[in-house]
Amino acid sequence: MTALHALRNRFVDAPNSWGARFRQRRWNWLRETFPDLEEMSVIDLGGTAESWLRAPVRPASVHAVNLEEQPTDLPGWLRADYGDACALPDRILSNTYDLVLSNSVIEHVGGHARREQFAAAVHALADRHWVQTPYRYFPIEPHWVCPGFQFLPLAARARVAQYWPLVHTRPVDRLDALRTAISVELASRTEMKLYFPDSRIRSERIAGLTKSLIAVKVQ
Repeated sequence: MTALHALRNRFVDAPNSWGARFRQRRWNWLRETFPDLEEMSVIDLGGTAESWLRAPVRPASVHAVNLEEQPTDLPGWLRADYGDACALPDRILSNTYDLVLSNSVIEHVGGHARREQFAAAVHALADRHWVQTPYRYFPIEPHWVCPGFQFLPLAARARVAQYWPLVHTRPVDRLDALRTAISVELASRTEMKLYFPDSRIRSERIAGLTKSLIAVKVQ
């Protein structure tokens, strides 16, 4: 492992990284916010079966919906489906759940119209939700671990995506870099309040700065 990859691991990827510590704190907040979580039915938009099998919490049932193929050999409390959270099929939308959960997904769905569709699905599926996303105005963009990346023009973002040493997966060419860079649009507090007007927008902070936002509705 190179020194730069070790640095990325320290920030994001390793089990003892800062990112892992924030994820653990987020799990703790979730349990505190929904103390009856172990009795709840949860739909996780953008979640994976693998992440739930490793999770330190276990609701009564979890339905993970993701655009990646998911395993089928799962325990009875866990179900995984292939699906677009912005255009869920009726077989999913017709269900009701106690809680909608989503972590670091809304910034990937693709523009304002798709975000509105995502939020509409959240509101339709349950009365309660927990929707987390990285904050646009935190100085370090979390996907590339690059200061100010999100404020650059697209061409410059693509260039950084190709050559920035802390990138997770390097694009194969410029076209791939453009598609990768344009696929992430970090949200502001104002935007999250627009999509979730009845929610509390909670801040995750590091060194006094807001790192990510969580739209929380408890009833």
